[in-house]
Amino acid sequence: MLVDVHEAKSQLARIIAAAEAGDDVVIARCGKPVVRLVPVRSTGFRFGTLAHLVDDVPDFDEPMDEDELGPWERER
Repeated sequence: MLVDVHEAKSQLARIIAAAEAGDDVVIARCGKPVVRLVPVRSTGFRFGTLAHLVDDVPDFDEPMDEDELGPWERER
């Protein structure tokens, strides 16, 4: 799809939707192609996406109590 800058300004939402759908969108100035509009592909990773699975996050700056510390201090 080749669109002029003026059309791109007035029909931006439609042109973005076309690019997201996989159309090759080129924006032209005075009939000369100047830019190509492409969708940004998500990596699929976002921080906090599993936060709903964790009830209580320990405070790692607090000292461990004796029950938790015991296995770490045993000699091998």
